[in-house]
Amino acid sequence: MAMIEASGDTVPDEAAAMEVAACLFHGFSDPSRLAILRHLALGEHRVVDLTGHLGLAQSTVSKHLACLRDCGLVESRPEGRASMFSLTHPEATLAVLESAERLLSLTGDAVALCPVYGVDGSATHAPAPAGVAS
Repeated sequence: MAMIEASGDTVPDEAAAMEVAACLFHGFSDPSRLAILRHLALGEHRVVDLTGHLGLAQSTVSKHLACLRDCGLVESRPEGRASMFSLTHPEATLAVLESAERLLSLTGDAVALCPVYGVDGSATHAPAPAGVAS
């Protein structure tokens, strides 16, 4: 969390903290990255394992693993000519995913039907409505 100095006390910078939180959720925002995280929750995997399990191209899996590694969500270790990928913080990552599933079950179809960010939303094609941060 971002901190600022105020009268000798260190207090959280709320705006900076929200920006960092948004970056974290952006890391979770792609269905392929979520699928990779869920598979890594089962244990270590090589890129070739993930491509086989998820039916994604090697370049797609590698790109998403690089993003997740840059975000500090996954780590890798060499094993022969391959790299083994795992969750950096498995308990915390699983807690976030479980909380998201719980929240989705409470909202019903509202998230999927959201006109901006839902399944058929045009968030990637049009600017966010006035007053809505993108």
